[in-house]
Amino acid sequence: MSTGTTKLNVTVTEVVAVNELVKRFHFERTDGGDLPTFSGGAHVVVEMRDDGRTRLNPYSLMSSPLNTRDYTISVRRDDVGRGGSLFMHNRVRRGTEMVISYPVNLFSLDLRAKKHLMIAGGIGITPFMAQTSQLAAEGGNFELHYTCRTPALGTYTDVLAQRYGRRVQLYYDDRNEKLPLERLLASQPLGTHLYICGPAGMIRWVRETAAAQGWPDETVHYEHFAAPQPGAPFDVTLAVSGNQIRVGEQQSLLKAIEAAGVDPPYLCRGGVCGQCETNVISHDGVFRHNDHWLSEEDHCSGKKIMPCVSRFEGSSLVLER
Repeated sequence: MSTGTTKLNVTVTEVVAVNELVKRFHFERTDGGDLPTFSGGAHVVVEMRDDGRTRLNPYSLMSSPLNTRDYTISVRRDDVGRGGSLFMHNRVRRGTEMVISYPVNLFSLDLRAKKHLMIAGGIGITPFMAQTSQLAAEGGNFELHYTCRTPALGTYTDVLAQRYGRRVQLYYDDRNEKLPLERLLASQPLGTHLYICGPAGMIRWVRETAAAQGWPDETVHYEHFAAPQPGAPFDVTLAVSGNQIRVGEQQSLLKAIEAAGVDPPYLCRGGVCGQCETNVISHDGVFRHNDHWLSEEDHCSGKKIMPCVSRFEGSSLVLER
């Protein structure tokens, strides 16, 4: 792993097929000890050693924060993705020993809020499983609205409905059930905070609607880990370490930097946390920014890049690494 992250050696104690696309994985410490505490919304980075190639993917913890014996994550299979989900679905079994990071929370609850309004789409339900457990234990005021493609693909809908009853509202695409977003946002009491996790398009829609209704930025929270996108290979000079590297078509810039023996910090590897932000010393070309961290001004300046998810097209790029 990297600077600022600590490893945990864990063993998979259970693998559960939740539906045709999602599996749940249970981890316990291999040495039998307690796991570190965490709060709802936290994630871990899972290390996958795939035939000489190491993949590092972030997954939200969905187990109760009160449980320090067992961590659980859910992974949706993506047949056209970069391979991490397929590794988890096809290669990981009960008894598999793995390495994960300590929990990191970039999507934490603001406990000053008088109410928590949660909107989830698809596999974006996972952080809310832990957050609702935390709030229920503390007597917190929340409601959850969850959109799914079909009832069969509604991950944990039965569990949520049983636990929280009318505090959970479900919407199914195949039934043409639509989330009444404008009415929902307009009817919330003062002091409500909004939390969003799901597909990028849904997050953008909810954020833009909230902004149009005057929701303050500090009351709107969202989580979406961007996936590194493939692209044409490109060459990079690392000025501090003196390395010349080539970033492959299916390789992230961050992975290429690590492969050269440089150890940049990271917490999410998904363009959210800002830890791997890197200064650009010079460039001749165009950046392909895919992060959720840098501002539009930063994107346009040509002076910063998030190497975990962003790419470059051009003849030369020099970074401060």
